[in-house]
Amino acid sequence: MSEDFNMSMRKFLKQVGVTSQQAIEEALRKAGDTTGKSFEAKMVLTIDGLDMEHVVTGKIEGQS
Repeated sequence: MSEDFNMSMRKFLKQVGVTSQQAIEEALRKAGDTTGKSFEAKMVLTIDGLDMEHVVTGKIEGQS
């Protein structure tokens, strides 16, 4: 793969990570006291023009 491709993919994935973390933190703040709770999370990645769907699941622990 070319250097341009690698750079564009890394830039996209960094944006996904940063904006996703911000959205999760905001949702937890809005939810109030989530101490001792855990939340099932799912991220679905699709790319227009490619027959691709990638799903990542996991748990996010609440906070107060």
